[in-house]
Amino acid sequence: MIAPLGAPSLPEAIRAGAEVYAALRTRLHEAGHATGLGDEGGFAPDITQPEDALRMIVAAITDAGYTPGRDGIAIALDPAASEFRQKDGTYLVAGEALSSGDMIARYEQIIADFPLWSIEDGLGEDDTAGWQQLTTTLGERIQLVGDDNFVTNPPSSPRPSPTTSPTPH
Repeated sequence: MIAPLGAPSLPEAIRAGAEVYAALRTRLHEAGHATGLGDEGGFAPDITQPEDALRMIVAAITDAGYTPGRDGIAIALDPAASEFRQKDGTYLVAGEALSSGDMIARYEQIIADFPLWSIEDGLGEDDTAGWQQLTTTLGERIQLVGDDNFVTNPPSSPRPSPTTSPTPH
């Protein structure tokens, strides 16, 4: 995702987003990638290395006439790591099994190489020790969002019936 943090107003942020989106579509098309859209409206090209996708986004930001970074347009990731966390606790990224520590080190390198502002769901929702390490390592440098950790209701948790009233305390 792109985050037009440097935009002076909401209309300018929307315009910047649309211009980068158009530049990315052009760049993907010229590189021979599909420009069909994924479930949430983003492009879904067949790119195996996350860093290659980030390079493409940074190039599109520049193509659209903007500066990559927090004063211009930054990048926010939502890897949804619970989706590629394996039963053995590793993360499968581009065919490689990575530990939580390996994932954090990879994020550190991505932060060093790209104008990253935020990571949402960077580790699996059940990787409590990993999240503690991620927060300690990166929490003061970028925004960390634990959507899967704090919003998702695990299937095993009992849900109150919509017809029952809460118990007063």
